[in-house]
Amino acid sequence: MAVPKRQKNSGGHYAKDLLDVTTMPRQQVLDLLRLATSLKKKQHRGIPHRLLKGKTLGLLFQKPSTRTRVSFEAGMNQLGGHALVLPMSDIQLSRGETISDTARVLSRYLDGIVIRTYDHAIVEEWAVEATMPVINGLTDHSHPCQALSDLMTIQEIKGRLKGLSLAYIGDGNNVANSLIEAGTKMGMRVVIGCPSGYQPDQQVIDRARVEGQTTGASIEVLENPLVAVKEADVVYTDVWISMGREREQARRLRTLAPYQLNKRLLQRAKPDAIVMHCLPAHRGEEITADVLDGTQSVVIDQAENRLHMQKAILTQLLSRKKNTG
Repeated sequence: MAVPKRQKNSGGHYAKDLLDVTTMPRQQVLDLLRLATSLKKKQHRGIPHRLLKGKTLGLLFQKPSTRTRVSFEAGMNQLGGHALVLPMSDIQLSRGETISDTARVLSRYLDGIVIRTYDHAIVEEWAVEATMPVINGLTDHSHPCQALSDLMTIQEIKGRLKGLSLAYIGDGNNVANSLIEAGTKMGMRVVIGCPSGYQPDQQVIDRARVEGQTTGASIEVLENPLVAVKEADVVYTDVWISMGREREQARRLRTLAPYQLNKRLLQRAKPDAIVMHCLPAHRGEEITADVLDGTQSVVIDQAENRLHMQKAILTQLLSRKKNTG
């Protein structure tokens, strides 16, 4: 996997784009949490919040999506703007037009774009070439919108983030990378329980440990899932076979079987620990149905908060004066 380039962020100001959590100033994350909470309250009370009236958002997805697509479309609509889905098969990128040409032209038509793709370098190239904000809707390297909304959910339920213990069990994938980055920003203890060869990106871990010296966060990567979840406030898992990994299914199911989030594993966490999963879930594989649907599970609240956090992200990035280059 190619190592993602780091976005520069001068003077503590927000970056033009949202490519991953690690490039965001801590204050930007705090502002997003406050704004998302405010927007959620307004929606639940039926208070209009048409903050992006007249704005148009593009959605360019190379991977299937339920939550990301619907939450961005619905969110843009609730903000008074319009979301335009751009199927790859319907635009000239599929016939060889360069990202550079496409990004520069679409920047004249749109106020922002969400890209959901495989290679993280693709969203990086879009961010370089586009004058509009580029939002990473998921790559094989990271899933920042998911992790930011997860912070919102944890804070809602636990009342704080700093000092809490988040245990992620299973495949150290893009979600794990982003949770490490997000947890580090907020001073959390993040423990990854995964088998050898399935660890999160080492550079993500290294950067997080450096940042943790400032925020008070700690990062551990362990092979024993029972040790990883001990006294956890949050227990999180994700699918074992991510999009693009289907050919590895048999091997992954064998290797990751001891990392299933079940009642026995959950009992090692704190009695009031919450269970999180970004969905879709495969009941009976990475998590059992009784845990996913149990009283400690917050997965539906977690999914709802994708909508509110993404509205906050859109408001934060698209409200600025557009630079047409």
